[in-house]
Amino acid sequence: MKLIPSTLYIVATPIGNLEDITFRAVQVLKDVDTIICEDTRVTGRLLARYEIPKKPLIPHYKNQEAKAIVPVIKQLQEGKTLALVSDAGTPGISDPGFYLVSEIVKAGFRVEPIPGPAAVTALLSVSHIPNQHFYFEGFLPHKKGRQTRLKYLAEMDCGVVFYESTHRIMKFLTEIADYFGKRELLIGRELTKIHETIFRGSCSEAIAFFTEHSVKGEFVIYVSN
Repeated sequence: MKLIPSTLYIVATPIGNLEDITFRAVQVLKDVDTIICEDTRVTGRLLARYEIPKKPLIPHYKNQEAKAIVPVIKQLQEGKTLALVSDAGTPGISDPGFYLVSEIVKAGFRVEPIPGPAAVTALLSVSHIPNQHFYFEGFLPHKKGRQTRLKYLAEMDCGVVFYESTHRIMKFLTEIADYFGKRELLIGRELTKIHETIFRGSCSEAIAFFTEHSVKGEFVIYVSN
């Protein structure tokens, strides 16, 4: 494919298994002038895996997104092409990306999606729970507003998808039991990786299961209506 000058490409990358990347994504990463990435080491491993020639990398991570705006706009003004990637999955979906995209659009430049992996769709594709309608919450606030948010979500008339980390998963499951009651859960741990786990059952069963099994890694949780 021929890239369009002065365009920012939003490139989805694997959420675990490095083979889960599209041909188009690899080609874009080969052809762009610069790559904007969350962690240069993580992106470096992906580039090496697909023998993508080294090129300038602009760091772009949570709470520091504004720092990338100036050099990105400067390169777009020069007619260059850039790709934005996160460490895993689709940028802007519970990952850095929204602020940068918003500012680039305001500046009048083209932004084009290169779709691919996302943990939310990976989990829902194997759901035994109806998912025609669902609400994507992502990560809950760590402290302020967390309980208020849980109460609000528990009253929704559809299923809810959450992201959670290894450090908070047991606390999270206890909260789900308290606020959502006897709901059915679908939980994905370390999706697409060697130690991938898919759990199906109630909140109490999930607590019992993960008390005995590993909670290392990233979690995606779908709570039924």
